[in-house]
This record gives sequence, structure tokens and C-alpha cells, in this order.
Amino acid sequence: MTQTVEYGTASWELCVTVDNQNEAENEGVKIRVSGDLHIGGVILRLVEKIGISRDWSDYALWWRKRNFWLLKTHWTLDKYGVQADAELFFTPQHKLLRLRLPNMKTVRLKVSFSSVVFRAVTEICKILNIRRPEELSLLKPLEDLAKKKKKKDNKDTLLEEIINLSPSSNSGLASPGLYSKTMTPMYDPVNGTPASATITWFTDSPLAEQNCNILALSQPNSSAEIIAQMYQSRSLIEKPKLNSGWLDSSRSLMEQDILEDDQLLLRFKYYSFFDLNPKYDAVRINQLFEQARWALLLEEIDCTEEEMLMFAALQYHISKLSMSNESYETTTDGETDEIDAALSNLQVALEGGKTDKILEDITDIPKLADNLKLFRPKKLTLKACKQYWFVFKDTSISYFKNKEAGNGEPIEKMNLRGCEIVPDVNVSQRRFGIKLLIPFAEGMNEICLRCDNENQYAKWMAACILASKGKTMADSSYRPEVQNILSFLRLKNRNTNSSQAPSDIDCLDIKPECFVSPRYAKKYKSKQLAARILEAQQNIAQMPPVEAKLRFIQAWQSLPEFGLAYYLVRFQGSKKDDLLGVSYNRLIRIDIATGDPITTWRFSNMKQWNVNWEIRQVAIEFDQNISIAFKCLSANCKVVHEYIGGYIFLSTRSKDQNESLDEDLFHKLTGGQE
Repeated sequence: MTQTVEYGTASWELCVTVDNQNEAENEGVKIRVSGDLHIGGVILRLVEKIGISRDWSDYALWWRKRNFWLLKTHWTLDKYGVQADAELFFTPQHKLLRLRLPNMKTVRLKVSFSSVVFRAVTEICKILNIRRPEELSLLKPLEDLAKKKKKKDNKDTLLEEIINLSPSSNSGLASPGLYSKTMTPMYDPVNGTPASATITWFTDSPLAEQNCNILALSQPNSSAEIIAQMYQSRSLIEKPKLNSGWLDSSRSLMEQDILEDDQLLLRFKYYSFFDLNPKYDAVRINQLFEQARWALLLEEIDCTEEEMLMFAALQYHISKLSMSNESYETTTDGETDEIDAALSNLQVALEGGKTDKILEDITDIPKLADNLKLFRPKKLTLKACKQYWFVFKDTSISYFKNKEAGNGEPIEKMNLRGCEIVPDVNVSQRRFGIKLLIPFAEGMNEICLRCDNENQYAKWMAACILASKGKTMADSSYRPEVQNILSFLRLKNRNTNSSQAPSDIDCLDIKPECFVSPRYAKKYKSKQLAARILEAQQNIAQMPPVEAKLRFIQAWQSLPEFGLAYYLVRFQGSKKDDLLGVSYNRLIRIDIATGDPITTWRFSNMKQWNVNWEIRQVAIEFDQNISIAFKCLSANCKVVHEYIGGYIFLSTRSKDQNESLDEDLFHKLTGGQE
């Protein structure tokens, strides 16, 4: 330290390593500074000392030892705690990163390594034209998969093919594809609205013209060998590995030891898909379809044989249309359509054409009453299902001995608010069951209802689903829910008219092993699987590709295990490990030996949650003085904490949400910094 007139009071030399991207080695530059010098002044002196004329606007100081960026240029060195022994690194904030998308394609693009992951994902989604970036996050690849890749040289071309989306310059990000100069409509990736006329004429977006189809259209299906190379969870205990590598959304990539040109997975993390619109979400729908497809092929989520054949038929149909170059139907008069729709809604509102219907929906709360069969699987009894007279009203279901006794006291009345609804359906065997898992103090009360036909099942199933959310059949979503269930059942209903199915399967280019999971591929011969897939495909032969993908996503959402992220935890007071399933609306404690749910806690009943960072324990309080605490064994407890807070954050979204996502609220709900 020197105290002379030449250098000033208490000045000292600071060594900064400069990342010269155009040279093989990085250079160390020494500059004389003082503790009261702000970071902006340090950068100015550093650039003057380097003496190279170039664009340094994207460069910032990185402190390796402390593992954080010095981004607040008005802060002094003393405020940051920088002293003479500090090793600073002057490096670009945006670096190349390899991202493997849900469709297993790898893109290389420049990403901000200094922004928190939440903001970096938002920038990535703008480049890729994906709306609702708050639903996605970045995931580290599994180490098992990386080791397996090193053992073999004949690598999967689907995973190794890299699409370069990085700009030619060294600074900044590629511009989002809003509109191309040919006036092709590419809507705003966040709010879905068309760009202004100024942006239309002056924005150059090569991504929209060159790479949008790659991301929005389905790729050729992978072979059975490729599926075998990828990581598959062989048992329930291995499923927590799939969620152990999520990055912390409140920290930057550099702070989490991610280096330039590393590979990360871009995945839908929160299974609460908001406002899926085929008009604006071509890329988003396709990537969501691909993530669902791979989850089924790799057996990350279980489904029945009948459901797997339905999913295989949809995959084959979409693949067939993709190979025949049938693309999305895009409309160039989107603005006109929106104006006409708005004028129509205004006319209806002014004329009051739907007033009677609205009043009828508000004042008349419908109810269901019919004969159903009741079965309690957990009771040790040899009796078969017994028929009762059931009445569904509000959010409760009651049953009586017969219809005549319906005006008296019921045998039992069950409130379905907060219960779990599990479908037990096999269309070919004409089994339409509804499994109700009703929480009580000691665990779950399991009750099975059996319906006689599709229509009866759809009405009662929709009523149970709404009641579990605290809604009645008067809600506007009841009828669409019934139609969705009926549509789902029609997809599972195989066409018995064999004359429509191709007679010579050998002449068709179909590889059934590419459309089903390995478990079902081993169960049947190739020709048998192909015949059953083609038979099921006859029901959807005229369906457009976008609708087929949406049907696939809806069917995926109806599976009992949809959206469950598994973690290995140890509950407070317990002597054994359990699985914790985190979903978009609930937490489930699962027996690790049997896989049966023990207890369910709804987010709607949650009062507060927090983390004891010293002992790494998550504590949650619910209504009725119910509290739980657990330690996460398969991942950092921050990951579970962020999952819970992320879903609470998503419940605050509305259609008026624009580019300014409430990032502060997200960080507050997900725990922010430790």
C-alpha cells in the first residue's frame, strides 16, 4: 500500500484477469485503485489500461473466490469487500450455452451468465418464441447419462445435432422472432399480441424464418436403440434422481458452477400450463408435447396398456402428418379476427343476449342423482360392489340404500374438497371407475365408485374433479370438463371396424417400438403392436396436427401421476425414508415400499412455509393446526422450497400479464437468497 501524492491516499494494486475471447490465453492486468473507488471507475481504468478499442459493454467483473458478480457499478471496492488479494475476472456476461430442448434437439445460443436463472430463462424463451417462460427452468443432466455417453462412440444423432442460434456478434442476445420482413406473423412470445407496425418493418429475425419450424414441428421419432441409451428410472426409488438437478432460479449460472458451452436441459418445471393457444403457441405446444412424449417413452410416468396405445396412435398420427409436410395452419389476418371477436363480444354484452343463461347458471346449482356401485378396496371383505343411490350436491357426495330413501338421512356423506381423484377406466372392458382418496386424520380413506357407461362416468368424474378444487357444478368449467372426459374416452375406444385399417401391415413404414415404452414393446410382437396402433389411429385420422398435440397433452394431464415431482425425504419424528410428491396443487406423502399415498396436503389449505437453513429442514403449516417438517435427502431443500413457492406464484397469473413478470414476488415466494 502506498501513501504518496502521485497515487493518492491508501492506494494499492489490483490484479484483474481479462477474458480475451479472440486470443488463446487470458491476460492479467494490474491497475492502481483505492477502497473508495466505485466498480464503474475500476472498469474504466481497466479498459484504459488494456488500450484495445472494442465493445466492452457486455463485460463485467467476476470474483472467483466469493463466487459472485460485481454488477452494482455505484458500489465501492470497500463496500464489496475487495482487497489487494482479490482475484477478479473481467469477462462477458453473455456466453454460449448448449441447451437440450424437450424435443431432444440441442441449440447453442448466448445466455446471460450474470442474470438470475429466472431472468435468463425469460430471455431464452424470447429467443425461442415460447410464451409463459415462468413455467420453464434449467436442469443439469444426470451423471449416469453422461457416463453412459462416454462409453459409446456411436452416439445418438438426435441428441448430438446442434442448432446454432447465437448471433454473429460477440455482444448481446439474438433478437426475439416477433415478425419477419416478409410480414409472416410471429407474435410476441410473452403476451401473445402482434408486434407494432414499426417493429414489423424494421426488425430482422432470422430465427423466425430459419429455425421456427424446427422448434414448432415434430421431429422424426427416435429408434428403440436411442430410447435404450437414455436414462430410465427402473423403480420408484430412482425417480427422485430426475428432479435433483434443478438450478436455483434466484442465482445466476456462474454462481452455480455452470461454464461456457456446458449443456443444460430446458424443461417445463411447473406443470400448470396457462393459456395454451394454438394461434400463438406453436413452439410451446410442440415442446410441451415432446416433453410429455419422452416422459411416457422413458416410463417417467406410468399409464395403462390401453392409454399407452392411445398415446402411440396420437404419436404415429402426428409423425405421419409431419413427414407429409402438413404444417400448422397460420392465419395472416390475426388482428382482424381479434377485432371481429372483440366487436362480437361487445355486441352480445350490450344487447344482453346471454343474460338469461348467465342468471340461470348463477341461481341454479345443479345436482347429480343416480345408481352407482360402491366398493372399498381397503376393507377385508369378499363382497363385490354394492349398488346404492348416490346424490352429488355442492362439493359433497351422499349415498342411500335406494332411491326411495333419498329424502332421509344418508348412510354416509363425504365432502370431496381437497380429495384425490384417480380414474380407473378400461374402455375395452367397459369399466368406468372413480377412485376417491379422501384425507382424514390418520391418512387416506379410499372409496371406489363404478359407473355403467361413458356419459354417466363423465358427469360424475367432472363433478368430483371440480369438488376437489372447491367448485360446484354451477361453475362454468363443468361442461367443458365433461366434454374433455368424453373426448378422452373416445380416443381410448379402439375402432372395431377392421375394414378401415390397412390389411397389409408389412407395406407400411411404421416402427411401433418408437411409439411405446420398452415395457410394452417387449410384451408384444412388432406386428401385433403395429396392428393395434393402426386400429386406434383410425379414430383420429382426420385430426389436424395441432389438435392432436393438444389432445395428447390433455390425455397426459389426466393421468393419475401427472405433474408429480418425487423427492426422497425424512419426515420429522419418522425413522424411515418416504417419498414426497410435489404437484401443482398438493403435496403427497408416499410409502416408498408400496408406492401408495399416505397423506395429501393441499396448497389451498397452506398457511405458511419456511426453511431452517442450518439444519436444512422444510417446515409447512396447514389449516386445522396441521404442521409437517422434513429434510430432503435426494436434493437440496431449496429445490423443494422453490417448487412449492413456484406453484403459489403461478396461481397469481392472469391473462393481463405482460412482459413485466413479477420477479420480486417469485423470489419472495421461492425463498430468494439463503
